[in-house]
Amino acid sequence: MARQGGAVSLSLLLALLLGACLPAPAAAGVHLSALPKALAVTASAKPGQVLHAGVDMLTVTWSLNTTEPAGADAAYKNVKVSLCYAPASQKDRGWRKSNDDLSKDKSCQFKLTQQAYAAGAPGSFEYLVARDIPTGSYYVRAYALDASGTQVAYGQTGPAAAFDVAGITGIHASIKVAAGVFSAFSVAALAFFFVVENRKKNK
Repeated sequence: MARQGGAVSLSLLLALLLGACLPAPAAAGVHLSALPKALAVTASAKPGQVLHAGVDMLTVTWSLNTTEPAGADAAYKNVKVSLCYAPASQKDRGWRKSNDDLSKDKSCQFKLTQQAYAAGAPGSFEYLVARDIPTGSYYVRAYALDASGTQVAYGQTGPAAAFDVAGITGIHASIKVAAGVFSAFSVAALAFFFVVENRKKNK
């Protein structure tokens, strides 16, 4: 019996050691569908309006929804505001796809701001559309974060109220003008040499 007890103890010890060496299971991500839509979010851009990267400003405001009970935002410590691709700009682009699991979501790639949440008071932020924002259709989403930085609530302007951003292509107007001038000069030079060659042949 003593040997059996020793064998059981040894097996239990090995099992515990093996369990300690194995990686811990990944924590489940926060799901958007599980979050309360407790924030009212607005953006200065109207649906369908075109903002130009590096030029135009976007004003975003947020506050606790009036439908939420008093004190519902007691756990809110920060607000994170992001620019998200609208469905029209996600089509056939897997690297922009939205996912209910926020740890896998790829639609809200552009962080506009993160700042302390003021309970009972609206917040706002003025954002100059960054020069590296690509051309596309967008909306704004804001997350309320708790003390650990975990999303506990959200609000958004769309995607029904999506607006457009005209990105910078890298081709300036002066380059386009220069290219046009050189093209015209090339055509004129070609025509001139053609006429000269024909005259030589006729002589």
